[in-house]
Amino acid sequence: MKLKIGKRAPDFTLPCHLGKDASLSELRGKTVVLAFFPLAWTPI
Repeated sequence: MKLKIGKRAPDFTLPCHLGKDASLSELRGKTVVLAFFPLAWTPI
């Protein structure tokens, strides 16, 4: 899925480094930075 600049990202849930899941919707109102490292296979 390709998003246009200024459009809201769809909600998603990923495992976090604290051993639980984190959802984008839980972070609403906070600054969120997403970093993708294709083929790095290492946790962020």
